[in-house]
Amino acid sequence: MPYDTLLTELDNGIYIITINRPDKLNALNKTVIEELSAALDEIYQNPEIKTAIITGAGPKAFVAGADISEFISLEQDAGKALAQKGQELVFSKIENAPKPIIAAVNGFALGGGCELAMACHFRLASENAKFGQPEVNLGLIPGYGGTQRLTQLIGKGKAMELMMTGQMIGAEEAKQLGLVNHVTGTDTLLQQSKAILATIMSKAPLAIEKIISLTNSAARGEDNGLQKEVEAFGELFGTRDVKEGVTAFLEKRKARFTGQ
Repeated sequence: MPYDTLLTELDNGIYIITINRPDKLNALNKTVIEELSAALDEIYQNPEIKTAIITGAGPKAFVAGADISEFISLEQDAGKALAQKGQELVFSKIENAPKPIIAAVNGFALGGGCELAMACHFRLASENAKFGQPEVNLGLIPGYGGTQRLTQLIGKGKAMELMMTGQMIGAEEAKQLGLVNHVTGTDTLLQQSKAILATIMSKAPLAIEKIISLTNSAARGEDNGLQKEVEAFGELFGTRDVKEGVTAFLEKRKARFTGQ
């Protein structure tokens, strides 16, 4: 479907979502959130989509934060509703998606943009990427999961420092901290993102779905993680893909997984 603020493309099973407001540094506003939600529904529902990439239009920004002009008239209840709606429509929907969604971060990923990247299952960043949670400069805190996911990804001490100072970090430091998996050239970001997803798409889809769910559970510190893993391990033995994978291994050939 056509969008006002997004560009979408399906390329060999990879659904590329580009936030397309380069004149506003791809800032998140009400329309972007609603359209991202619709695009995510497409990921969940369309069997032709195997994996997805979220990125930003232009060389300057992935997403340089929320559209602050929408904040000026908000009171307490409206501010809470804004955060709640974003979490439900976009951020939690990305994190809990059964198909891999990765962020290809080109340029600024600040505030809601950093939170959008962190909601993805992992992140690649171009050499010019900058990350930060500068909400404290507005008298605010991150509202789209930043306090939780940043702490999970880089640890309490550094997360505290970044959120309390509002300072940015570059791509290489983000990699050292574990915020991003890979740093690429600016011209090879999408290419390398697609290459990693092509490898993932050669694996068993049901196993990938379980990995996402169980890893999310572990990151949130939920109870009974080991037991959930045991149960999921057992469930997969009831799938055709396990039989195909084991047979292919014994026959020394490449497995042909079908997601069944």
